[in-house]
Amino acid sequence: MSQVNVEAVFPQIPTDAALRGIWREHRRYMLDVAYRMLGSVSEAEDIVQEAFTRLLRVDTSQIVDMRSWLVAVVTRLCLDHLRSARARREVYVGSWLPEPVIEPPSAEPDPADRVTLDDSVRMALLVVLERLSPAERAAFVLHDVFQFSFEEVAAILGRSPGACRQLASRARRQVRNETSPARFKVDQADVQRIAELFVTAATSGDLTALQEMLDPNVVGRGDTGGVVLGPRQPIEGREKVIKVMLAFLKSGPVTLVPMPVNGEPGVLAYRDGRLAAVISLSVRDGQIYQVHAIANPKKLTYVASLLGVPISTNYIRPRGSHGDTSRGNRPKSAGKRLAVRQVSHEQEDQEE
Repeated sequence: MSQVNVEAVFPQIPTDAALRGIWREHRRYMLDVAYRMLGSVSEAEDIVQEAFTRLLRVDTSQIVDMRSWLVAVVTRLCLDHLRSARARREVYVGSWLPEPVIEPPSAEPDPADRVTLDDSVRMALLVVLERLSPAERAAFVLHDVFQFSFEEVAAILGRSPGACRQLASRARRQVRNETSPARFKVDQADVQRIAELFVTAATSGDLTALQEMLDPNVVGRGDTGGVVLGPRQPIEGREKVIKVMLAFLKSGPVTLVPMPVNGEPGVLAYRDGRLAAVISLSVRDGQIYQVHAIANPKKLTYVASLLGVPISTNYIRPRGSHGDTSRGNRPKSAGKRLAVRQVSHEQEDQEE
């Protein structure tokens, strides 16, 4: 994770106590908004830094509500970013999953540099939010998560309160259909216990215990970014998920450590002391019904920085191999497909 301090953002005014106070008071809240909008800590940090940089260009004495002003700027920057990101993710190799977050085991780093963990950052919910249009996501996040009124949301999005109410309603309906409330109600006392049982069963190869823990229709998704060996398509069904999981453990010396991920039971996977994957376990009715494994090295940076450990470089595909999504290795039709999908989403957003 990039450690950004107030001097880096306000280099022109190193002695301005007022602006330093604004940074310390509002940065974490802005980071929380941006992460829920984007599902990426690194991108959220960039957005927040840009918002504070823009604050330098205005007369702060004319801003009545500083937090609302910053939220408006952060949200609009996120909307612009989402519209371009959706096109990029259309050609992402394999499943795209949000960047995981954890509660660091120690007091470091500064709390202002951390994402607040609550029900709104659970991996299953963030995956659903990714399927919403940018405007729907913004309306849902601002109103349902951060409790902004529809009048306030309307002012931020440049739409009428009625239109914002409809956007949030559509988003809420999709969230409800794909993630019923019961799926998010996990007793925090059970989070560590579930993770520990999972680690014990997986490392010992206890098939009976794994079958009891996993829902018969469990779905496993892995985000490798095309640079780490692993399944690129979702895996459905208990037997198939167990098979892939055990194959991963047998592929080399892997150590599993229980650790809550995005507020849910989770596991950290290490190879030779290096972080190789972060696994989130979504629980419903006492069984794991979704497994999200993030192994893309770029998405492990935040967690690795909190833990103070290096990232594993084993099993990383060399640049130029199959699955590389750099411009030089994309199919010739990729650029055209990107343009078509981007126009499609923008038109869709305008029609809302």
